[in-house]
Amino acid sequence: MLRIFTRTAVRANFPAASALHTSSVEWAARKGTREKARKKKVKVEVKKVGFIPHNQRKKDKLPQSKINKHYDDFYLKLPTDNVWVSRFYRWKVYPFREAVECHRETHHPTMYNVPNAPLTVHIELNMVAEKSTRFLENFHRIVKIDHSFDQGANRQILVFTKTREDAKQAMEAGADHAGGSELIKDVQNGEIQLSDYNYVLAHPEILPELVTLRGLMKKKFPNPKSGSLGVDIPAMVQHFKNGIEYSAKRDENQLDFALITSTIGTIDMDIDHLEKNLICLLKDIDSVRPKRDGKFITKVLLFSAPSAERFKINPFLYIDEVLEKYAAKEDTETEGKDETEAQAVQ
Repeated sequence: MLRIFTRTAVRANFPAASALHTSSVEWAARKGTREKARKKKVKVEVKKVGFIPHNQRKKDKLPQSKINKHYDDFYLKLPTDNVWVSRFYRWKVYPFREAVECHRETHHPTMYNVPNAPLTVHIELNMVAEKSTRFLENFHRIVKIDHSFDQGANRQILVFTKTREDAKQAMEAGADHAGGSELIKDVQNGEIQLSDYNYVLAHPEILPELVTLRGLMKKKFPNPKSGSLGVDIPAMVQHFKNGIEYSAKRDENQLDFALITSTIGTIDMDIDHLEKNLICLLKDIDSVRPKRDGKFITKVLLFSAPSAERFKINPFLYIDEVLEKYAAKEDTETEGKDETEAQAVQ
C-alpha cells in the first residue's frame, strides 16, 4: 500500500508528458531573429589599404584651422617708396580713377592685349545681424545702373499688363513677351512655359487676375520689394534687362563673412561711367545693411582678368561707413575723451 501511495503521489506531482503544452507558438522565434542570424553569417569584406603616413590618417576628422577672413592690415607699416614687398606692408588704397588706369596699362596691346576686359569688383561683407549671435541670410538682387554694357547674357523677360499700350511699350523696351488675360490663359494651358523666362514683371492693375498663377510662379511672382511690380513698365524692363545681377554668399566655415563678385563694366568704358555703376552697386548693397554698429562693407577690390593684380579702393567715399546714430555716438565719445585728456593735462 505504501508503494501505491508513493506512485500516485509521484503521478500527481509530475504530470504525464502528453499533458504538456507543445504548441508551435510557444517555440516560434521573435520577428527578425532569423534575419539577424543570416546577416551575421554574411562575411564582411575587409578592404586592404596601403600604408598611410601618420599625419594623413583621419584627415577628415581633424579640426580645420579657422583663419579669420576679415583680414585687417592696420598694424603693418605704410610703404615709404615706390617699390615694396606687399606682404610686409599695408595695402595701398587707390583712387578709383588711378586703379582703372593701372588696369588699362596692364591690358594694353603690348602686354595682355585685352583692352576691353571686364572690370570686376570684389566686395567683402560682415554678415553679423542686429543681434551679434545671428547672421544675415544669403541674398540675390539686381541693381539698376546708369550706363549699361554687354554682360554676355540674354535675360528673358515676361510682362503682364492690362492694356495693349503697356504691352507695346514693354516690347519696345526689350521684353520678350507681353500681354494680358490671354497671356495668363496661355500659361495655364501650358503653351507658354514660365521656366523659359528669367524674370516676370507685372502692372498692378492685372494683379487680381494674375493671382491664379501664384502657385506656378512661386518666387518669380511679381512684388514691389524686388521691383518687378510697378506702373512704369519700360523702366522696369530696362532695370531687369540691363541691370547688374549679384548675390552675397556666406562662407560655410565663417558665417560672418560673405563675398560679392560682380562686373561693373569694361575697362575701355569712360571712367566716370564705371564709377557711377560702382556707386549704384555699393548703394544697393548698403540698403541691405543691418541696423547695428560697425561696418557692413569691409573691403572693396578691383581686378580685371587675365591680370592677377587687385587694387584696393575706399568705398566710404560713396556710402556711409557707420550708421548715422552710431556715428553720432562715436563723435560724442571721442569728444568726451578729448575733454578728460585736456583736464588731466591741466
